[in-house]
Parts: sequence; C-alpha cells; structure tokens
Amino acid sequence: MSLFSKIINHEQRELKKFKKIADQIDILEPEYAKYSDKKLQSKTLELQKAIASGKTVDDVLIEAFATAREAAFRVIGEKPYYVQLLGGIAIHFGNIAEMKTGEGKTLTCVLPAYLNALTGKGVHIITVNEYLANRDAEWMGNIFRFLGLTVGVNLKDMNDQEKREQYACDIMYSTNNEIGFDYLRDNMVVRKEERVSRGLNFAIVDEVDSVLIDEARTPLIISGGQMSSADLYKKTDVFVKKLHENTDYTIDEQTRSISLTDEGISKAEKTFNLSNLYDLENTALVHHLSQALRANFIFKLDVDYVVTPDEGIVIVDKFTGRLMKGRAFSEGLHQAIEAKENVTIQAETKTLATITFQNLFRMYNKLSGMTGTAKTEEEEFRDIYNMYVITIPTNKPIIREDYGDLIFATEQGKYRAIVNEIIERNQKGQPVLVGTVSIESSELISRMLKNAKVKHEVLNAKNHAREAEIIKNAGRKNSVTIATNMAGRGTDIKIDDEVRDMGGLVVIGTERHESRRIDNQLRGRSGRQGDPGFTQFCISIEDELMVRFGSERVQSLLKSVGFDEDQSIRNKFFSKSVESAQKRVEGNNFDMRKNLLQYDDVMGQQRETIYAKRNRILDEASVRDLVVETIDNYIYALVMDHLGDEKSMSEISAKELLENINHNLMLINFSINDLLNDDIDNIIKKITNFIIKEYEAKIKNIPQDVVSEFEKAILLRVIDTLWMEHINTMEQLEEGIQLRSYAQENPLQAYMIEGYQLFDKMLDQIDRDVTMYLIHAEIRQNIERKQVEKPVATNHSEEAVKRVPKKTTKIGRNEPCPCGSNKKYKQCCGK
Repeated sequence: MSLFSKIINHEQRELKKFKKIADQIDILEPEYAKYSDKKLQSKTLELQKAIASGKTVDDVLIEAFATAREAAFRVIGEKPYYVQLLGGIAIHFGNIAEMKTGEGKTLTCVLPAYLNALTGKGVHIITVNEYLANRDAEWMGNIFRFLGLTVGVNLKDMNDQEKREQYACDIMYSTNNEIGFDYLRDNMVVRKEERVSRGLNFAIVDEVDSVLIDEARTPLIISGGQMSSADLYKKTDVFVKKLHENTDYTIDEQTRSISLTDEGISKAEKTFNLSNLYDLENTALVHHLSQALRANFIFKLDVDYVVTPDEGIVIVDKFTGRLMKGRAFSEGLHQAIEAKENVTIQAETKTLATITFQNLFRMYNKLSGMTGTAKTEEEEFRDIYNMYVITIPTNKPIIREDYGDLIFATEQGKYRAIVNEIIERNQKGQPVLVGTVSIESSELISRMLKNAKVKHEVLNAKNHAREAEIIKNAGRKNSVTIATNMAGRGTDIKIDDEVRDMGGLVVIGTERHESRRIDNQLRGRSGRQGDPGFTQFCISIEDELMVRFGSERVQSLLKSVGFDEDQSIRNKFFSKSVESAQKRVEGNNFDMRKNLLQYDDVMGQQRETIYAKRNRILDEASVRDLVVETIDNYIYALVMDHLGDEKSMSEISAKELLENINHNLMLINFSINDLLNDDIDNIIKKITNFIIKEYEAKIKNIPQDVVSEFEKAILLRVIDTLWMEHINTMEQLEEGIQLRSYAQENPLQAYMIEGYQLFDKMLDQIDRDVTMYLIHAEIRQNIERKQVEKPVATNHSEEAVKRVPKKTTKIGRNEPCPCGSNKKYKQCCGK
C-alpha cells in the first residue's frame, strides 16, 4: 500500500503543480486573443531567440502554450480546454497523459510539440498507423505552419532523400515501426550522407500503451541473405498433422506451449529413421517439429493470422486486430504456418540488424506519451521507461453506464443473447458497436445478424480499407458495427442529438480481452465528452481467457446451480474472477516483455559499441588513428595468446609467434632476437611499430583521399560482416540457453557471460581481419564502399542481392606490386 500511496501522492503533487502553470496560461488568453496574426506569429522567433540566448524550454513554457493555444483557435477553430493544457504540461515534463476518449489528445500534443520544437532539435509525434500520421500532419500541421515551423510526415514508401527532408523538419509525424527501421538502416549505411535521421531528441507517443507495451514483445528485425529449408518444413508439417492430442502431444493452455509425448517421440523417430530424436545432430529437426506443432495446434487462422492471395500469411496484431503487413513470425514459425496453410514457403533470412521498441525509445533524450488507458500498466512504464501516468480530469463528467459482466455457461448461448440484444436496440434506432477479440468471432456474429436480416458493418483486419468511414458512421441512428480490437483507435465516434435522446452509443463486448486496457478502450468508444452511453461485456466459461486462467470454482458453481445455455448471471464474485485472470495474463505478458528486454540489453550494449565504431568511421575525415589502434589491439591479443600463463616470452613461444607474424604479416626482416629477452610491452610496441612502418611505406605514394577511402571501406566491410554473423550467433545462443535451467543454471546470467565472451572474440576477430586486409589488400583508385547485405525491413520474400565479381587483370609474379610498396608482386601482395 505504501508504494500505491507514493504513486497516488506523486500524481496529486504533479497535478497541483501543473494546475498552477495552467492557471498562468489561462490568464494570458484575453491578451493573446487581441494579437494580430502577424504579432502572434512573431512570438515563435521571439521565443527561439530567448532559448538561443540561454533560457530553457521550461522558462518559456507559459508563453509558448498561450501562443499555440491561440493559434489553434485561429487555424482550426478549436481552442484547447483547461484540461488539455494540463495534459500538454504533463507530456512536456516527460509523463504519460491518460485522457479519456474524445478529450482531444491530438490537439493536446500540439502544445508541448510546439514548445519543444523551438529548440531546433526536432520533435517526433509517433502514431500507430500511417493513416493517423498523415491525417494529423495535415490537420494539426497547419497550426505549426501558421506559427512558422516546418512539418513532415515519415512514410514507409519514401526514398532516402524524401525521408531526410522529413527528419529535417521541426516536427515530424511517423509510425513507431518506421522510426525503428530508419534507425537500424542508418547504422548500416556506408557513407554519412546516406543517413536519414538527425538524432532522437523528443518523442510524443500517441496511444503510448499500444506502442510501448503491446508491440514491445516483438523486436524490429531487418533481414537479408537467404537460408533454404522449405523441404523440412513440409515434411514436419505432414508428420504433425497425423498426431493426436493427449496421445502424441500435450498443450499447456496457460503458457500456450506444446510438446511431444513419449508416444509422439517414438513416432517421430520411426518416421525420420532416427535412433534418438534428441541427439545433438538432430537439433534442426527438433526445432522444425516444435514450430510445426505450434503452427498447427496453437496458432489459429483468422485469429493469429490471415491468408491473403497476394502476400500469403499475414500476422494479425492480437491487441489492435490490424494486419501487420511486412512483419513475420520469427525463428521459422512463419514458414511452418505457410506449410500448414499450403502456401508458398518463403526463404528464411538472416538477421542483419535488430532492436526492441524498449531500447529504441529509451534512446530519446526525452520521451512522453498519451492514451486513454495506461493506469493499469503504470508499473511497467515506470520500470522500463521511467515515465509516470498522470490521469487528466475530463472536461465534462462521464455519465455513461458501465454494467457488470453477464456470464453465460456456453459460447453458443452467449452469442444468441448478444444478437437478441443487438436486434432489440436496433429496432429502437440506437446505434450499437460490438467489440470482438478475433476475426473469427466477428464473422460469426455477422453471419447470425445476416440470418436475422439486420443491416450491419464489419470492421476487422480483412476489411480495414474503409475503417475511417465505418467508424465515422458507427454513432448514427440504426447503425450496427462489429469490430475487432482495432475499432478505429484514434478516431472518435460522434453522435447527434437524436441518438443522445435514445441513450447514446451501446457498446457490447463479446468476451474479455487478456488485457484490461483493451476492454477499457472498447468501453471508451461510448460516452465521449459527457455524452450518454451504455457498455456491457458478455462472457462464457468456454471463452479462451476463462479456459486458460478462469477459476474452476466458477465453472463448478455454474454447473451446480443448473445453468442452461441461454441463462446468464451478473455477480461480483464472477467479475472478480475474470479480473483476476486478466491480472495473471498481464503479469505473464509483463514478465515476457521484461525478459525480452533483459536479453536485448545484452545485445543493446554490444550494438552501441559497434554503432559508435561505425559512426566514428563515417564521421571522421581520416581514420588513421583507428587503424593504428586496431593494429595495436590485434598485436596485443596475438602476443598475449602466445604468452599463455608465462610472464616472459619463452623460446618456443617466440618461435611460434615469429612464424605467425612472418607468415601472416610478412615481417620478413623480423627475427627471434627481437622477441627474446625483452619486456612484453616492448615486444608488443616493437611489432606494432614495425607493421605500421611497413604499412606506411605501402601507402606513401598514394593520394591521401584514396588511402582514407581504402581504410574506411575495409573497416566497414569487416565490422559489418562479423557483426551480422554475431547477431545470428547470439540468436542461436538465446534460443538454446533456456535449457540451462535444467542444470540449475540461470539462463540469463549464462547468456550474459557467454554473450560477452562471444562479443570479445568478435572484436578480436575484427582487429585481426582489418590488420590482414590492410597489409595484403590492393589499394585501388576506384575502391568502393558496399553494404555487406541489402537490408530488407519488409517481408522475407525479397531475393538476396547477387554480387558479380569484378574482372581483374592478372599480374606477373616478378612485376612491381600495384599496391605501391616498390617490391615485386611475389614478395608482396602475391605472397
């Protein structure tokens, strides 16, 4: 309770502080209303100069908010209410403003966006889809343009130059996916001019719970380079389709996991001619069998994914109900589902770059957000993002009626009751919005309504093109709308006076979602801005949530009182049981996201090291210091490897080291006397200086710009090649590390230790390969920097880039070496 009290007290203190600021903004309203357009517009330059001269954004907050408030009224005819001022202040100070549906979040974020854009460092307003990004950039963008700021919108289909222009704007609207993919691609370019972003300064995330919570379980991945294993997916799919539940495999409903029984293992060994399925050499087959089982018996058509004629398998976002085009299930699950549904199996691809949304958004200098539903996840927002949720009061009191859950014994009885309620409300003319958790259940209710000859609209991932139009009409008299969780999030359902007199919009939930936030979002579609409304959730003990987590006491109690299919009960005990189930799922999901983040934190630190090294190569005119540092690191590691546990160089170690450097580094004038009877630090320095001297002799007569380009090309190529290999090695390590728990070993700790060992090994390999290339490679005038693989941030179906080797002229062994060393080719690069 003390923690709860601290959060409540913190929120009250913050609101009290925000109200004092809002009062001062409010006082300025009459004064700013008298300004001419020209005088109001001149405030932007005045505030920018104040910040440039040393004032902070906090110092000019009151004036900036008053300016943006008046500009909004003149441009779009809407003046932010007092509660919107509170929301804007909460956002500016890096919090999440929880504002109910219809309270004007889109306009609220204009105030802090304008204020923070005055610094010239850029503000990103993140929305959940491109439709909203486009809409808001055009609608709210006019306010910013009126005040002299530039506004951009970052879209998926833009080329690099177009994206660069959008990022250069004072305020840019974008989706979270596009920000993430641009960040990864920017850290794969081979020239600094190819970057599109100018850094991550301040982000305001709309529907922040959807972006930072719901989508946080799926990392962003850029892929490339194909691995073919389609035949094994087909074979394992044919095999698992013959298996029977409980005999050959078992399903754990709570964790949605599946495993073969002893009988199933025996059948697999017989089918694939194996003596032991779990021998080390059969790991690939075990992996494919696991994914085939999940694809066939855990993942459901029209619930987890849909099949489209153009794109094959497309994921359905379980929280929003939207199609996630361009995204694929990872670790071969996508291919397993393609085999299940008998569509073309796309080639698996290697991961070239990856990042979680948690680590991406934590890189912003300041992060804030807004949503209608975040309070239930405040602990996660504080733990992961260091953001508090501030509940902003509504402009008008909420008068919507929220009824307790109606509980049915069977799904069939529940759906019949829902349809009867829809028919009854429709006959009165009252609009009805029916919320479902899957495409499957939305289509079932649609069929039942068609049979009852009730005119209605269906809004789900299969029919999303008319989303805005459907939602716009959902509050009209006699309208019936069936929607999955997408329910036009970001678009208000408005009602007229006639519908108000009928009691407002009726919202019926066909079952409880595993997250209370999604249920609250559905309720919030009704009763906006003090409108009347009615909401009701109908659940059955056969619903997935109740099967997975529902209390057995509820089921036995309903059976004991002799409930039939069409009877229902409204009871606080049952409702608490449902809420308890939701809390357990939310807790499980939080643990999953936290676990994902803990593993990605290991990769995150490694990623920052590599990206910092790449940026240094791209940004510095000369990388000679980095070249020297690389050679020095390699020689140090090489000498220490030959030293072993000895404190000084023995004759045997010296001979082995000498053989290595003479063979690989061509130090033909280096002798064993240079290694014996000397301090280790001196030996390292001696060898390093000798190599650098040889290298400088090699490049002496070559133009500096050619040498610099040569060095950068080698550094980038080696780093990118080995980093991409390392990412895939780490993925394999993470996939198998969970088995360590059987040996009483902490998997995360093992992953951290072994991950850092692999990373250190990779850094050593980078130093070695760069040194070898610098010494052996030919320096050419037309050397070209190239990306190792073409990044693919969409689906995995694009073909890998085929590289054709350049033609080269054969050089005679006794001819002068073209590298410029003044040696014969056979004694230099041809050795």
